[in-house]
Amino acid sequence: MSAPTPTEALATTPPAKALSADPLLLVREDLRDFAGYRSARTDKVDGRVWLNANEAAWPNGADAGGAARRYPQPQPDRLRKALAALYGCAPGQLLAGRGSDEPIDLLIRALCRPGGDAIVVTPPTFGMYAVCARLHGTPVVEAPLVETANGFTCDFNAVEQASRDAGARIVFLCSPGNPSGATLPLPAVAALARALEGKALVVVDEAYQEYAEGPSATSLLGAQRNVVVLRTLSKAHALAAARIGSVIADPVLIEVLQRCQAPYPLPQPSVDLACRALAPDVLAETARRVATTCAERTRLAQALRCVRGVRRVYPSSANFLLVRFENPGAVYAALLAAGIVVRDMRQALGLADALRISLGTREQNDAVLETLAQLEAAA
Repeated sequence: MSAPTPTEALATTPPAKALSADPLLLVREDLRDFAGYRSARTDKVDGRVWLNANEAAWPNGADAGGAARRYPQPQPDRLRKALAALYGCAPGQLLAGRGSDEPIDLLIRALCRPGGDAIVVTPPTFGMYAVCARLHGTPVVEAPLVETANGFTCDFNAVEQASRDAGARIVFLCSPGNPSGATLPLPAVAALARALEGKALVVVDEAYQEYAEGPSATSLLGAQRNVVVLRTLSKAHALAAARIGSVIADPVLIEVLQRCQAPYPLPQPSVDLACRALAPDVLAETARRVATTCAERTRLAQALRCVRGVRRVYPSSANFLLVRFENPGAVYAALLAAGIVVRDMRQALGLADALRISLGTREQNDAVLETLAQLEAAA
């Protein structure tokens, strides 16, 4: 008897009463007991004279405070606790890394044997899933998003079948999607995770979650140990250059990923900046700016739908709009000539006529509309 599809499971499976299968069983067998590299900061010891890491005895002349001569903590407690509080998880469920890119790479390296163990992606989607997989020699299987009258949706049945057929170890879902802007229904994500329990991780990339309504997929971790969530400070928190992201998962899996991580992944200046950004007053200001961005998203989308030559403006729960144009090349060139750089999506699957426009300030968004009006007038 075949396993139920996610849709069937959603209708028939009662709420989980116990934790699901141990995600350690999905980790590469040769890495389950891998100890990783023990750096000079691995052991939590204290002292007055530090002579254990072969650091320079004197600070660099450009470093007035002298702090940069010391190696940073691999996972600073204050940052880990602050991020866990922000995302509503326990510190032991979270690993901080270099943006979301490093966690994506860590997951593929830890679970997928080179040359085997595929991943499943849902294009059009964030390109780093496939890039990291291909650099690792891991096959990439596609289960494309489906375009509907309400925007792009995920065919969860197709994702499950693709994962089963390929023997995939990881399914990457993006919610809100990049570049689709669409959110995924958590009950369907949970049903997919149940259907693939013991077979694959279901990774939900929530880089744009702050701009969306509804709960995070972290709410699923209590029942489904094969759910993993990615978050970042790069978008809503305006810290793209600091490169601070998080992977949130079962503590057993977090321990494995930390052993696979580079010895000193988090530069101290980035850690200090992130901790300041997570102070209550700064978070309150971030929330206000997110609200302003969401209001601009509605305003710009409505205005773009009235522009001649715009074929479709997709609903978005992120800080960007995906837009189809009758002549995307001319629009892209006109915007660039006006000093406005948007993302050309014409090489992405099914988006040969599309551009992605990040939301800026009101003045910047007005500049986009003015340029399109000028282009329309000249036609």
